[in-house]
Amino acid sequence: MTITDPRGFLSELFDCAVRAADPGDAIAAHLPERPRGRTIVIGAGKAASAMAAALEALWDGPLEGIVIDRHGEITPTRQIKVLQAAHPVPDSAGLAGARALLDRVQGLTADDLVIALISGGGSSLLPMPGGDLTLDDEIAVNRALLESGAPVGAMNVVRKHISGIKGGRLARAAAPARVVSLIISDVAGDDPAEIASGPTVPSRSTAGDALDIVTQYRLKVPDAVLAHLRSSAAVAPSPDDPDFARNSVSVIASARTSLEAAARHARESGVPAVILSDAIEGEARDIGGMHGLMAREISAFDQPFTRPVVMLSGGETTVTLAGGAFGRGGRNTEFLLAFAKAIQGVEGIDALAADTDGIDGSENNAGAFADGGTFARMRAAGLDPNRVLAGHDAWSGFSAIGDLFVTGPTGTNVNDFRAILVR
Repeated sequence: MTITDPRGFLSELFDCAVRAADPGDAIAAHLPERPRGRTIVIGAGKAASAMAAALEALWDGPLEGIVIDRHGEITPTRQIKVLQAAHPVPDSAGLAGARALLDRVQGLTADDLVIALISGGGSSLLPMPGGDLTLDDEIAVNRALLESGAPVGAMNVVRKHISGIKGGRLARAAAPARVVSLIISDVAGDDPAEIASGPTVPSRSTAGDALDIVTQYRLKVPDAVLAHLRSSAAVAPSPDDPDFARNSVSVIASARTSLEAAARHARESGVPAVILSDAIEGEARDIGGMHGLMAREISAFDQPFTRPVVMLSGGETTVTLAGGAFGRGGRNTEFLLAFAKAIQGVEGIDALAADTDGIDGSENNAGAFADGGTFARMRAAGLDPNRVLAGHDAWSGFSAIGDLFVTGPTGTNVNDFRAILVR
């Protein structure tokens, strides 16, 4: 099949991936039974308001509760209150929201039901310093983690052991009520205890594990944080705690289901599709360069796949900021600029890399498009694309040539989506 509009085709694949993670369809398949008592809704993440609105539309009975979404556009709700806080660096609004969630689950009975709507981004939206730590301490840790290049799983181990609400602590506060956690995954492997640092799902990681990560990634954290991690205050609830015995956890949407939906659409359109992985991690520019070299190999030799083909992948890459000045952008645009460097001058290759929540980094774009002429167009626009890449300024580069991919918030979040079409 001849693809006459490669970018339109790649956009269709992104749309399919997002629809497959739609909170309404996902929640409908996992609704719990109505309780004899009250139904309380709590939650946090980049999909929080969309999940709350979907639950309201599906639930047959009274609901009350609070969820926390990030600042910006949200989905309106009727019964469930939506608070907003900062992402990716926590703020005082997030602290107030976390306290509100803990207050909301106090004094419940065994007849009550708590529905927890959790999605990626909840770690930053739920700051609650543990022990004697302060919000400034938690912010300092979060900044250090974001700049470290550590994978999100390692970040969340540290986050949950300096927290008073993560690592299952929010669910334990709701006991003896039953807690049903409905989770949209944004982490490789879909471990529910790692998504949003598991506010309602305990894990077996320890404060010692958190200290090891601090050492491994040479995190510059306050002395108070190190002292906290060596104290009993950092001990998180165990999955064996009887307070969790009646609870249930469901991952209702993930990168895998979204990639499979995109692959089906490609094949139905006459283009063979392969899913490389739903759990790719590593430095964004390294992963981008590797994908670019693979696309060149296919273009030149029909190896390891025969043209035409679209390669799909997900997961969460990282961008390590090694100090000094850096520009604007996120991991998907950085991935894509490194990809564009590897395919300079090669015709017949088009790529889209974007975050399924609609926001790549802190700008208003989901990601960007690239092809073999990307570097040449940037040079024609007066930019040195190598310098743009070295300065972590990919947003500026793609903005200058009009190749940003802008969707607005999607209402879901199953992490990165990458589609590479070799025609």
